Amino acid sequence: MGTEAAKATGGAATAFERFRALHHGPEPLVLPNAWDHASAAALAAAGFAAVGTTSLGVAAAAGKPDAAGVTRAETLALARRIAHLNVPVTVDIEDGFGGSPVQVAELAGSLAALGIAGVNVEDGRGDRLADPGEQAGLIRAIKDSAPHLFVNARTDPFWLGMPGALAEAVRRVRIYVDAGADGVFVPGATAGRDLETLATAAGVPLNVLVQPGVPPSRLAELGVRRISFGSLLFRAALGAVTGTALAVAAGGHPVAEVPSYEEVQRLAGPEDEGGRRPAGLDDEEAGRPGTPDAVAAP
Repeated sequence: MGTEAAKATGGAATAFERFRALHHGPEPLVLPNAWDHASAAALAAAGFAAVGTTSLGVAAAAGKPDAAGVTRAETLALARRIAHLNVPVTVDIEDGFGGSPVQVAELAGSLAALGIAGVNVEDGRGDRLADPGEQAGLIRAIKDSAPHLFVNARTDPFWLGMPGALAEAVRRVRIYVDAGADGVFVPGATAGRDLETLATAAGVPLNVLVQPGVPPSRLAELGVRRISFGSLLFRAALGAVTGTALAVAAGGHPVAEVPSYEEVQRLAGPEDEGGRRPAGLDDEEAGRPGTPDAVAAP
């Protein structure tokens, strides 16, 4: 899980430094993706060296669609809630929530000020890809605003099933690295030769989605330095919820091990004790009743 790299940075390292170091350790960074405070805190408590967020999970938990640019408030609110965790946190900002380079830069600066260590920014735009020059402009804007923030540039030719996906992904990876990306994420790329080609072309840490049944050591041999869960854990949680409900209603037992009430209580962050809300949250992001578009409670 990248724990050796975490130890190597020392206790005095900043979250930015610790997160960057995790991409260059003796083993790939295995990065689980959370959707609320409890899931993030549970993953950190389980021993993972860093935690990311899943845009699908954040959006679905709020009753909104993913990749539609409508969960900026929810994403910022979640970042505030989990920035205090004792592991580095990286946040999925979709395509920047449809903002201009200036707006995306402001978002990145806000996240960095909270102590968030990195962001994912994608070039997918529904069923098409963004112009690579425009996407490079977003990456440069983020790095200008928050130089220490680890920018993981996602490119989606494989995800969209495009013809010539490898060649297009290589072209875009190079453009994004030239724009300042610290790492590149190519979801949907699974073939060994494709991963080797992408890792060589990038020259920065290559991130792919976890492949059930394929050990991190094998992906490391192919040049992968970061392995994300994406929305897998959120979808698995929904499956466990409905599966347990149906099983128990039928007189059976939960489908998986269930944490105790006390264990879940221990996951609460310091800002939640005594019912206090996190400092700096405005009314909309805090989900105050009666506020339009309020954030759903985690």
